[in-house]
Amino acid sequence: MTIAARARIERGVIVRLREAPDGRPRREQLAAALRETLVDQRLVIPAGELRLLERWLEDRLFGLGELAPLLRDDRVTEVMVNGTRGVWVERDGRLEETAIHFADPEEILVLIERLVAPLGRRIDLASPLVDARLPDGSRVHAVIPPISLVGPVLTIRRFAQRALSPDDLVRNGTLPPDAMAYLVGAVRERRSVLVSGGTSSGKTTTLNALAFAVGDRERIVTIEDAAELRLPQPNVVALETRAPSVEGSGAVDVRALLRAALRMRPDRIVVGEVRGGEALDMLQAMNTGHDGSLTTTHANSPEEAIARLETLVLMAGVDLPTRAIREQIAGSIHLVVQQARFVDGSRKITSIAEVVGMDDEGIVHLEPIFEFHRTASERGKVKGEFRATGYMPSFIAEFITMGLVTDGEYL
Repeated sequence: MTIAARARIERGVIVRLREAPDGRPRREQLAAALRETLVDQRLVIPAGELRLLERWLEDRLFGLGELAPLLRDDRVTEVMVNGTRGVWVERDGRLEETAIHFADPEEILVLIERLVAPLGRRIDLASPLVDARLPDGSRVHAVIPPISLVGPVLTIRRFAQRALSPDDLVRNGTLPPDAMAYLVGAVRERRSVLVSGGTSSGKTTTLNALAFAVGDRERIVTIEDAAELRLPQPNVVALETRAPSVEGSGAVDVRALLRAALRMRPDRIVVGEVRGGEALDMLQAMNTGHDGSLTTTHANSPEEAIARLETLVLMAGVDLPTRAIREQIAGSIHLVVQQARFVDGSRKITSIAEVVGMDDEGIVHLEPIFEFHRTASERGKVKGEFRATGYMPSFIAEFITMGLVTDGEYL
């Protein structure tokens, strides 16, 4: 079918939908409006093509238009609309430019409104930035002029329908079985874990997989800016921050949710990401009976992750000496798991390090347990080996006592 024919059909359908009696949602009247339009225009379309045409019209009139097929592709994890300059996707971990181009910025604004309006969010000149979570768990971020200099920018990050388990991460090549067995044992043995990495390195996926190891009889409270975690345990309370209202009031941040979580009798607290003063609250929670808690942060190495936590604690506005902050970190965090995304799109854990304490000079000391050593790249694929460093983790004895590993397994 030609573009002109589709345009004529679309105009006819719009007219019929406007004339349709109220009572049923317009989307439900689309099929009937399409059939009547085809009769009026004396068009006969095969059944298969008719279904495709109806889906195309639904996308155009009620959905995300040309972006809709991208979001139906399970291999696409991120859709990025750079104004009228083009649309990019991340597919199988790699960025690709699509053939989609929006000629009119108003089209993009309409799509953004369709996404955020049902969620009670707005975007306009007074509020040119918006973050939202779709019902399917996808995360939406939009920026419009004058903040954006390239027109309306829309980013949609999608998540797998099924949360990945520890076994899934092993199959995906994120880390080998022995390293995963160690991490699972650490979580079961109530060791607090900090997952560190860059943007889109897979931190949240790894955090979710590690949380699978928490026992079914434990009460877990999760705290996130945009709810992404999906845990299989029966006793899970999920909390999500709230942006301020149009009047600028009613905001609920991570710090407030952490304080609320402590009143919910949690065995474990899982914070999707610490990026501000809530780091102090998280460390204090880990130090007051909520060991075995999990969180993530942005950093490029385990050492940088510890340094970043120190900086984030200072953002809490509490006048603490540096040594006291480092003592809190050394006493709260047991393991730092470093994750990275490589040029081939693969995501791998590159280091697992134990926080062994603070030395005489007041430096938090880390000992790597496993490290990924990159060897080469073959046909665009990153090759390497995940090796044990030879350092014996301090709590292997507890693992053996609890039956999580056998004597000599890590020797």
